[in-house]
Amino acid sequence: MSRLIKFGMVAALAAIALTPLAPRKAWAAEMTPAQQKRQLFRRGAQLWPVYCNTCHNARPGAEFSPAEWNMIIMHMRTQANLPPQDANAILEYLKASR
Repeated sequence: MSRLIKFGMVAALAAIALTPLAPRKAWAAEMTPAQQKRQLFRRGAQLWPVYCNTCHNARPGAEFSPAEWNMIIMHMRTQANLPPQDANAILEYLKASR
C-alpha cells in the first residue's frame, strides 16, 4: 500500500475518532421520567451480575428492603469502586426487582 493511501486512511480514522458525539444529557432530557427510569432499570440489570458476581453471589432484589439496598449500595460503591451512574442504575434495578 502506498504511503499516500496509508496516510489518507489514518487521517480519516482520526477525523472520525475526534468527531464530537451528541451530549448524552441532551438525549436523556428528551425522554420522559418513566422512560429514564426504565432505561436506568435495564442498565442496572446488565451491571448487577457484572459487578456483584465479581466478588460474591449476586443477591436478588427481594432479599432486602429498599432502605437496606440504599445502605448496601453505599457500602459496595466504596468497596467495588463503583462509578455513581452505575451504582444508581444497580440500585434502581434492585429496588424495582422486589
